[in-house]
Amino acid sequence: MTSRERVYATLDFELPEGERVPRQMWVLPWADENHPGSREALLKEFPEDIAHAPGYFTSPVNERTVGGMFKVGTYIDEWGCIFENRQSGIIGEVKTPIVDDWEDTRRVHLPEEALTVDVGQVNAFCGATDQFVIAGACQRPFERLQFIRGTENLYVDLALEEEGLTAFMKQMHEFHLKELEVWSRTDVDALFIMDDWGTQKSLLINPEMWRRVFKPLYKDYIDLAHAAGKKIFMHSDGYILDILPDLIELGLDAINSQIFCMGPEKLAAFKGQITFWGEMDRQHILPEGTPEEVNAAVASVYESLYAQGGVIAQCEFGPGAKPENIQALYAAWNRITS
Repeated sequence: MTSRERVYATLDFELPEGERVPRQMWVLPWADENHPGSREALLKEFPEDIAHAPGYFTSPVNERTVGGMFKVGTYIDEWGCIFENRQSGIIGEVKTPIVDDWEDTRRVHLPEEALTVDVGQVNAFCGATDQFVIAGACQRPFERLQFIRGTENLYVDLALEEEGLTAFMKQMHEFHLKELEVWSRTDVDALFIMDDWGTQKSLLINPEMWRRVFKPLYKDYIDLAHAAGKKIFMHSDGYILDILPDLIELGLDAINSQIFCMGPEKLAAFKGQITFWGEMDRQHILPEGTPEEVNAAVASVYESLYAQGGVIAQCEFGPGAKPENIQALYAAWNRITS
């Protein structure tokens, strides 16, 4: 079974007995800076089944950016959003909004350059690998609005139902759909969206507001992907249990979420309805866990969520994570499922 076949079988809950679950490791530059050589050693022992397509474009999408996304200092992205970073190897935070009033969005740059995807190069990449390939673009409406307006300001705007915010969201959403549509014409296997919706214990906004304002956006993204014959994956940090049934209802194929923030046992009700694209606990298990605790964590995910698939062994090699715990994680998955 190729990597691509393994992922499709997992998403369709048709993974044969004795076939291991797919795996993927997200690596922040922090890992290379603090554990040089570990990434290469881990990937040699446990090759990935999932790849993200490189950003091949006919127009330079980074021409307007300033600084480095993972470097100390100021980074300005392709939308014009300003990030401040005090630690090398991770992503910074927005401290200065670029919109003070939704009546004036001149400082926001809709990166039309991102629509100039070089379909030929992307298809060549997909054809040269047997990995399952995810699009090299990511729509993140809630987070993008925070980057533009600032988190506290955005919460107020949502509560007051600011007309300017509604108008800009429509414009932004239309751009996101254009970008997804471009990628849907390539040979990638899946499209990708994200938004961090949870705190440690609850959703960041009222679930009813989420359903009224943001759920329709995700519906359009998911419908577009499926109409093009693509799977669609989503990432969302925090406690998102309140909206997981909605994402399943919309037909989302895979969710990357903080399983241990919610508890595998609470997610067991959704076994066989959506694929859990990781993740292993990066707050406690990966940085602090013993080998026994790593094994127990993998077993709890398997017992709660595995359904002839429905689980991808994904983790993040980021701040605090120990290479030996990531090694133990993948070894445990191999023992359980193959």
